[in-house]
Amino acid sequence: MKNLTSLVSSKQNDTNQPQLLPSSNQSEPAIALLHCYDLIDDFLDSINISFETFCQKFLGSWMFGYIDALKQVGVRTVLFCISARVDRPSRFIHEPTGTTICVLPPLKIYHVYRAVRRRSLNVYGGSETSSFQKIQDKSHIRRSLLTNIKDLVKSVGTYLSTPWGLLARELRRENCQAILCQEYEYARFDTCVLLGKLMCLPVFATFQGGNKTESFLEVPLRHLSLRSCTGVIIAPQTETQRVRDRYKIPSHKIARIFNPLDVAAWQALDRSEARAALGIPLDAKVVVWHGRVEIERKGLDILLEAWKQICCERAGKDLRLLLVGTGSDADRFRQLIADTQTKGVMWLNEFVSDRAVIQQYLSAADVYTLPSRQEGFPVAPIEAMACSLPIVAADAPGVSDIFEGGEASGGIVVPRGDASALTLALGRFLDNRAGRRELGQRARRRVESCFSPEVIGKQLRDVLLNPSLQNNFNANQ
Repeated sequence: MKNLTSLVSSKQNDTNQPQLLPSSNQSEPAIALLHCYDLIDDFLDSINISFETFCQKFLGSWMFGYIDALKQVGVRTVLFCISARVDRPSRFIHEPTGTTICVLPPLKIYHVYRAVRRRSLNVYGGSETSSFQKIQDKSHIRRSLLTNIKDLVKSVGTYLSTPWGLLARELRRENCQAILCQEYEYARFDTCVLLGKLMCLPVFATFQGGNKTESFLEVPLRHLSLRSCTGVIIAPQTETQRVRDRYKIPSHKIARIFNPLDVAAWQALDRSEARAALGIPLDAKVVVWHGRVEIERKGLDILLEAWKQICCERAGKDLRLLLVGTGSDADRFRQLIADTQTKGVMWLNEFVSDRAVIQQYLSAADVYTLPSRQEGFPVAPIEAMACSLPIVAADAPGVSDIFEGGEASGGIVVPRGDASALTLALGRFLDNRAGRRELGQRARRRVESCFSPEVIGKQLRDVLLNPSLQNNFNANQ
């Protein structure tokens, strides 16, 4: 990723660079949104995009969905990011949404931690960006011990990465009225809750898939943080139940709000034109998936196994599996495709920020699949539903909530990790044109009624800027 320091020093009128904004007071109130990663660099490196692209084109995540939804109801959001590639607070503009991105350097001690961590990972064959990083050691006892130590060190690093003083100063400068964290099962949430107490600011967190405490160090702090925070936003009912059982927080502190999608912008394109552009015959049967290439988390090994079986059962048919996206497991995934001798795979191995490109792939398909083992509340299948595609999804967290009405909501949910079930469900749609068309229409209706930014924006505003919650919070200080 290009060094952010060079962007800060570049000319402001350079149209090829993200717009660098001056620090200034803002008169209208704002919501501060913080990512959960130690550094935003980790996330951007894992999907192989630059900070310029992030500022100029990045869309599609829950984060900018939230930002757009709040903007629809008159609430300004400031995205705070931590980066080792800046040495002072720097502001940029996210061009698609007009959102201010405030980039802060981590605490100085974090650089020492990072160097030690990198050397340790090299010794044990780990990767800083891998979601399923494992210690490599033949001894089970040593492997278990080293894994616990690794998790503990990672927790310490996240605590060390947040620049308390700078963040507090910039929150005041932006006139932020509340803090919203990505995930509560991350150390940054604990830091923000304490900071919120000191600044008399309400602190919330949204669930996007993080349902596991990193290390034993975080356990007592997490209990305290969840009892002390103003509230949490959780869409999946299974996660709500887990949080209630584990942390004993009252129901009134949990808001059920879905991730939003710009329904008006996500529309199916002409199918014939989409297929012609991609070189796919009109009579081919096409399954599509898009997202980050993380084999275990996203269930891509299960998808390849199911696809191989689908091809065997339909010998002689023109079958295509469209895959769009890249990630930390891209090299391993390429090898897996070769090893399994999977046919009909068309993989665009790059991060795609252009919505029109994603719509083209979705519009060329007959059915969308989400084979994930772990999700928070995934946006990708909602994008496919908006393009009138029927969905076959594994029962990862959040998926059943999207399809609460079962097939009436436009999709079929199968057990995660079950290649046979995925094979049967996908085959059913590939073999039944009328059935997939009907389910696709239901999927579009579901998105229009439940996931529009206007609907979600009002729900978010009513929670994050709720006067009664604010008063309760201030009374407890």
